[in-house]
Amino acid sequence: MRLKDFYLELSVLLNYFQSFSLLFARIVLAYGFYEPALTKWRNFDTTAEWFSSLGIPLAPVMTLLTASIEILGVLLLFLGLFTRLITIPLMIIMVIAVLTVHISNGFSVADNGFEVPLYYFLFLSILTSYGAGEFSLDRVIFGKEK
Repeated sequence: MRLKDFYLELSVLLNYFQSFSLLFARIVLAYGFYEPALTKWRNFDTTAEWFSSLGIPLAPVMTLLTASIEILGVLLLFLGLFTRLITIPLMIIMVIAVLTVHISNGFSVADNGFEVPLYYFLFLSILTSYGAGEFSLDRVIFGKEK
């Protein structure tokens, strides 16, 4: 019975760190999307050609859409604003990235595999499920979730 009590007390204590974890996850994800988003904007035509070579239809439109969602995602994740909403298109981008670029290379990041996009997807799914946490504009504007 002592192990159970210890575990329950530890769980209560660790719950206080949930919003810090969500804040850290949002900032890491925002940072992770920042450079790829800027690269797509800086090299728009090259990116569109690359998308086309991957078989992505309407490559210029998809480049515009992807770059826009990613740069908006950087801003919204950093601020913790509309967090649950922006995670959905970002997860779709990760699924498409895995299916068009990474899956044929296996899992390992060393081989350009799907490891990193999978981690991004998992982080995003956590934010979709739990929201942005206390340290966010979502909390300031919309209040505590029920």
